[in-house]
Amino acid sequence: MYANQSCNLYAKLFYRPVDAALRWCNLTTYEKEILEVAQHCPSRLKTNFPQWPCLHVNTEKIFDAIQHGELAYGCFGVPVAIGTPVDYDHITVRHTDLKCWMSRYYPDQRPAFLFGQPLHQKNGISIETYLALQGDRDALQVSIKRLEAAHQQLLNDLEAIGLERKNIHHLLKTNRKVSDRSESVYLNIIGAMVNLFLDKSPSGKPLSVFQSQAAIVDALTAHYKDVPGITKRTLDEKFAAGKRSLINQ
Repeated sequence: MYANQSCNLYAKLFYRPVDAALRWCNLTTYEKEILEVAQHCPSRLKTNFPQWPCLHVNTEKIFDAIQHGELAYGCFGVPVAIGTPVDYDHITVRHTDLKCWMSRYYPDQRPAFLFGQPLHQKNGISIETYLALQGDRDALQVSIKRLEAAHQQLLNDLEAIGLERKNIHHLLKTNRKVSDRSESVYLNIIGAMVNLFLDKSPSGKPLSVFQSQAAIVDALTAHYKDVPGITKRTLDEKFAAGKRSLINQ
């Protein structure tokens, strides 16, 4: 099935469209992961690998070329007449046909698995190296955006906790005794906030960056370590009392 592996480790006699697309994008390092996702549903490539937009785009280009008779294809490596119905997960394209199609429709594209490495590499990085670096950069940008969103959510959560602390502190300064009803209200608020921080949306997305009550306690004690009452023991007691108060409503 493989063609002259001593010259080109990634060249094959024929490819499934996703096999060719991931090689086109220079993503052979992630081949196993990509093929697991693409099995029976190539459209999942776009949602599962947003950091590599070329993967979905190049797969669609190959399918489109087959559909419009621009690229000869086969079934499990056996050529068939253009227009012959073949299940998409059984479709294959021969190495030579794919190379001719790319030369004609994408002459500026010369992926190594089809055309091999150039005899004389000019100074600078190759297109394959550039695509790999670009993929890593895109993945890094996605991670940075997620971290920024998590950081902003943490700041918002801490700000909300700080406002509630100020209200309680003001109440204590007025030297007014907290009534049983007021205490129940504050316990309900505390319990509801803890549950909210640890809850998830209907789609399964966490509503905050906190994964456990212990994480909330650690964040509070770290940011307000000099504030009276903000201790692990007190917070654990109040959080537990808040949860019980909600259950008893």
